[in-house]
Amino acid sequence: MRADFYGLLGRLLAGAADAETLAACAALKGDASELGVALGVLAKAAASADPAAVEREYFDLFIGVGRGELLPFGSFYLTGFLNEKPLARLRQDLARHGIARRAGVFESEDHIAALCQAMATLIGGESRAPVALAEQQTFFDRHLAPWAGRFFADLETAEKAAFYRPVGTIGRLFVEIESQAFRMAA
Repeated sequence: MRADFYGLLGRLLAGAADAETLAACAALKGDASELGVALGVLAKAAASADPAAVEREYFDLFIGVGRGELLPFGSFYLTGFLNEKPLARLRQDLARHGIARRAGVFESEDHIAALCQAMATLIGGESRAPVALAEQQTFFDRHLAPWAGRFFADLETAEKAAFYRPVGTIGRLFVEIESQAFRMAA
């Protein structure tokens, strides 16, 4: 289930949600938990979303003319600049785990979508055996915990966010859950 959440976040943040992704999100079921409620809000937003409007929203939020409202990169959140030391450390850890950037992807590896996809892979996604929980925690603590919660909180309150607002809520809550679970497992 953890890999599925990371995969969902990675897919939604790697590019604008297309009609197929919106249909899959519309089928999500939540429960009475805070995370479950956020999933229900996303499902409702996806059911009524226009793919062209979601594409424009994604552009405005993350790409923009010159720059989007948010810069979804770890280096930026940690240092205020792109392509800094956190990215170099991340690349070393990704290489150690045999994870490489996909062909045709131009964003740096510290993009929030790439990090979510990397975590899904470490957990056992993409037909790989999972790495040990301690290694998952080390990766999370180094590359997501220091900034991902702030990014998702920023996405929740971004001026141009509509469809992506519940994505921010889901991401923020999931990062909080992961942090608590890793602390309990230690």
